[in-house]
Amino acid sequence: MKRYYPWLMAVMGMLVLLVSNGLVITGLTAFDESLLREFGWSRSELKLRDLITLVLAGWTAPFLGAVIDKVGPRKLILAGLVLLAALYAAYAHVHSLTHLYLIHLGFALVLVAAGLNVAVIYVSQWFVAQRGTAIGIALVGTSLGGMVFPKLGVHLLQGMDWRSAFLWEALVPLACLLLALLLVRSPRPGGIPPWGADKAGAGAGRSATGLPDLGYRQALRTRTFWVLAFVAMTTFFSIMAVSANLFLHMRDLGFAPQQAGNALGLMFGLAMVGKFLFGMLSDLFPAKRVFLLNLSIMAAGAVVLATLRADLVWYSLVLFGLGWGGLYTMIQLLAVNAFGLAAAGRILGTITLLDATTAGLGIWLTAKIFDVTRSYQPAFVLICVLVALALLAATLVRDERARLARA
Repeated sequence: MKRYYPWLMAVMGMLVLLVSNGLVITGLTAFDESLLREFGWSRSELKLRDLITLVLAGWTAPFLGAVIDKVGPRKLILAGLVLLAALYAAYAHVHSLTHLYLIHLGFALVLVAAGLNVAVIYVSQWFVAQRGTAIGIALVGTSLGGMVFPKLGVHLLQGMDWRSAFLWEALVPLACLLLALLLVRSPRPGGIPPWGADKAGAGAGRSATGLPDLGYRQALRTRTFWVLAFVAMTTFFSIMAVSANLFLHMRDLGFAPQQAGNALGLMFGLAMVGKFLFGMLSDLFPAKRVFLLNLSIMAAGAVVLATLRADLVWYSLVLFGLGWGGLYTMIQLLAVNAFGLAAAGRILGTITLLDATTAGLGIWLTAKIFDVTRSYQPAFVLICVLVALALLAATLVRDERARLARA
């Protein structure tokens, strides 16, 4: 059992992301119609909540990244799950836009404490070999959350009012908290070694691969950092714009609430497959080639989505979800591989600062464009352009640690 403990930690990373990302980012979309109907808000007023969450999460991430580098991820994960349960209970008592926005300020801290960066760093600590596969397993959690919680919300709303449904869903992070208390730990000297540590030596100032880690300031001076940041900014704008507005878009196309929930489930299900599949492929083929393939598939899905054809929407979600899933894994993996783990918290935190800002803007701007034009097509065309630019930029990614070693 001890020998395979690192893989159990990859699964725990998956569960944490399933709950944190699933409840904060995607699970709320099932309640959109109920909130709009009860309070009479516009779509852009409602979606401003997501802009608040993601922008604040992005600007907080670099500062908390330094905390991750110093104290480790376990305490942050536990605190994030406690806060998430409390905020879902508070959501059941929303009475105004101000109240809603205040809750989403708290959700930003959940995403930073128990979200993507912490999970990636936590899982990376446990793996020297097969890190791409392990990160892919962990990031499957974000897609599982998108599959599970919108459908759970639709199911609960069939038997109770939306306020009661929020209270029931508040129990989910508490259950995850119990598992995390029992299982989550970091590798330490004399304990269970990271997977593959017995096959690679590490020297002072070097990772277990033998390549030198880059410091935070060193990373900021590299071309690869800014390429990854640009790709993350453009694609996360696109990803969040589509996923946060998809439920309402499907309803506009004439699909029933259950079908709209299934559409989210399909896209996130294919993203789940993409995260694991392309993470595994990155252990077999050059990561950059896998990265370019992800972006090409996502671009094809964006083009089909922009047609607004109800008979083609399912195909667009298959392509968009599959490409997005692999991309999600590859950005994290390429950053860790290019710069090492020494300053990973601050490096990934800074990328998160940038991409979370544009992701929140994508959600709100897409809703605002709909309010003005009564159509999502202009926003979806913008997404096509952004993904195409990301594909061009991705050709400039390179291995900065290898370059430093040669120098």
